[in-house]
Amino acid sequence: MMGVRVDVLVTGGSGFVGCHLVGRLLERGYHVRTTVRSVTDIAKVAPLTALQDRFPGRLEIFEADLLVDGAFDAAMKGCEVVFHVASPFLMPEKIKDGQRDMVEPALAGTRNVIGSIERTADVRRLVLTSTVGAIFGDYADVRAMEGQVLTEAYFNTSSTVENNPYHYAKTVAEQAAWEAAKGQSRWRMVAVNPGLVLGPSLTPASESGSLFLLDELFKGYFFYGAPDFSFTTVDVRDVADAHIAAAEKPDAQGRYILAAETMTSFHDMARIIRTRYPRDLRLPRTRLPHWPVRVLGPAFGLTQDYIRKHLGIRFRVDNSRSVRELGISYRSIEETVLDHYEAWRAQRS
Repeated sequence: MMGVRVDVLVTGGSGFVGCHLVGRLLERGYHVRTTVRSVTDIAKVAPLTALQDRFPGRLEIFEADLLVDGAFDAAMKGCEVVFHVASPFLMPEKIKDGQRDMVEPALAGTRNVIGSIERTADVRRLVLTSTVGAIFGDYADVRAMEGQVLTEAYFNTSSTVENNPYHYAKTVAEQAAWEAAKGQSRWRMVAVNPGLVLGPSLTPASESGSLFLLDELFKGYFFYGAPDFSFTTVDVRDVADAHIAAAEKPDAQGRYILAAETMTSFHDMARIIRTRYPRDLRLPRTRLPHWPVRVLGPAFGLTQDYIRKHLGIRFRVDNSRSVRELGISYRSIEETVLDHYEAWRAQRS
């Protein structure tokens, strides 16, 4: 692909998105450096060491802690592009203190990566992995947007440290990055804001928040009926390609929502999987009316406030910037959900 050697850095290379991105970059001819929390975690690093074998001499793995100032300096040396994918994630029930457990690591991590960029003269572009959760907090927020359509024009203002600390942390981290980018002219930043990221996993089963909900669906928690919750969805392979396009296309700028135009519900996912696995009794065949979800939701950890702001709410997603400017042609939800489910089954066999 390239005559000239181009070095790039991917933070969080052992994660779901990071690992796909590292693989795609290597396929495109880049020299890739990537950071992981611990090089001694053999299981987590195994997919990356497999890529080292496939692409000899083109992938270097560094250890870096998001919370340590200067931790990314060595890995970033000589890199022209930085993909900041690494982000702390905890399941909601594991968050004891939203500020300490979520907001500070997300903010400090982003600031530390930007500090290294400031000290690394070669860097020309930062591609930041944000989330649609930095655009809206609750689905009800989208009803206040123009035409009730989700676009890049908004920032999440409803999430707080107490209510949805993950989305709040991603919002303040993205805003801090924009502030730093606007304060100088050597490097440019592009943000990608994916919805629920699905698809085949290259990494061991993770605590990743996007996947625990589907775990519950696949394990049969909803066999009696699917609650009427829907998600903005995107394939992990499309997310990886969008990161690369955001780095390579000179005109790429601002934020890019990465998600299908229409949302996908639990019921839609179950229906798609049953086309290939018609006898899987764990998958719901019907939609659940709203009232039992309102009554039983709290027993599953859903507050009445969450139920009111999400149950039965669907909205359209304007993904036209990603299609027009990044050239993304989205995979079908059928392909994504089936590949996701088969990877889930394989990890548990």
